[in-house]
Amino acid sequence: MKNEDHIALFIDCDNISHKAIEGIIGELSKFGIVNIRLAYGNWTKENLKNWESKLLEFAIKPIQQFDYSKQKNATDILMTIDAIDMLHTKKIDAFAFATSDSDFTPVVMRVQQEGIKVFGFGEKKTPNAFMVACSQFIFTENLMKTTEPHEKSNIHTKDEKRKTASDFKKDKWLRKLLDNAQSQTMDEFGWSNLADMGAYINNNSSFSPVNYGFKKLSTLLRAMDVYDIYLDEDSKQMSIRSKDYIA
Repeated sequence: MKNEDHIALFIDCDNISHKAIEGIIGELSKFGIVNIRLAYGNWTKENLKNWESKLLEFAIKPIQQFDYSKQKNATDILMTIDAIDMLHTKKIDAFAFATSDSDFTPVVMRVQQEGIKVFGFGEKKTPNAFMVACSQFIFTENLMKTTEPHEKSNIHTKDEKRKTASDFKKDKWLRKLLDNAQSQTMDEFGWSNLADMGAYINNNSSFSPVNYGFKKLSTLLRAMDVYDIYLDEDSKQMSIRSKDYIA
């Protein structure tokens, strides 16, 4: 995506902490302009009071939705309708959904059918169906550590320290994802261009290095200590090769 691309952000305030919004917008700003920012909820409820200052600070438009029934979530329905309507009426380069609710999985899949990238943000309790439906998914707990420094908030548990190279090697899902990306993009000498690896990963998963405590894929790869990494000083392109590669 280009920095001038337009992104529409839909926030399910019943399922996202107000403490995460700065991190969410900061992450999205890497990819484009978040020029549509909508926050959904029943603003007459006390539990959304903490959101009020954030709406003003980040120029987010609140969308009021009363609870018509205890059995049905009217907020989810309205948010879905608005997203689909915007899909067909406005020029949007990417959608972003901030929610921990799997009910939004169908709308994410519908947007993806149009070839439009979808960013997902939610808590660690978010059902897997919603996470994998997104082009990229990031846990909000990890983003909150930059906005609320006085609170201990990380993708890991409270008692867990930052993962070591040994820990990464034991993460079978991560190793398989990265090893596949490297092997599928390598040249005749076993080297892969980092950008090609990143593109392959983005096309095959909702992975984000942020969920592992790193801002960039290259930094995560260095920390894992299972790949040889070469940086061309002239082109500034980075190449990756498995340390187990045999010519």
